[in-house]
Amino acid sequence: MSKIRCQRIGCDAVFSEDDNPEGSCRFHDAGPIFKDGMKEWSCCKKRSHDFSEFLEIPGCKTGKHTTEKPSTKAVTRTPTPAVIAAPATNASSKESCSRCRQGFFCSDHGSRTGKTNIDVENSNAEPVVESSKDVEISAVPQKKIMDINQPQTCKNKGCGQTFKEKDNHETACCYHPGPAVFHDRMRGWKCCDVHVKEFDEFVTIPPCTKGWHNADPTS
Repeated sequence: MSKIRCQRIGCDAVFSEDDNPEGSCRFHDAGPIFKDGMKEWSCCKKRSHDFSEFLEIPGCKTGKHTTEKPSTKAVTRTPTPAVIAAPATNASSKESCSRCRQGFFCSDHGSRTGKTNIDVENSNAEPVVESSKDVEISAVPQKKIMDINQPQTCKNKGCGQTFKEKDNHETACCYHPGPAVFHDRMRGWKCCDVHVKEFDEFVTIPPCTKGWHNADPTS
């Protein structure tokens, strides 16, 4: 039976209807939130400033793969305007003002009332240099021994397929080399210069590059 791609957000794996057990899909069941350069999954509250790292955050729910598109959409939070209190003229309000107490200029209570509590370090102070004798040399990481028949999940962006190392080759994987671009409410991939408005459309942009499957993107 031909394999199809799962439409759940955060999964993007391929599956067949006759091999789709409960728990085989890991996904996010709520859409992302974008605010002040921070990207956050509203379902599990995990966040990242980097968009590529944000997309690699593993899903927080498990279930079966599905071809039904989720209806969740990305939410852009707008900052709530601060409520400005009416200026007070008595001494008690001046003492309770956080800016006045720290010695900063306050338009409500006049000019600075004293020195700030911030200690300025001597700019001419010599930097502290640790002795090389006290620095521990980290051990050289050992290479992992991998069974070529062991199923692995490709971590290349836009792939997500399960593969075995013995079947891996230079055109086995279709993926986005990236990076992902998020700008002015548009989402897209710099590698293929495709941009869309909706997050659901972004995660379904077809990969533009072929190469080897990679289960360890840091290697």
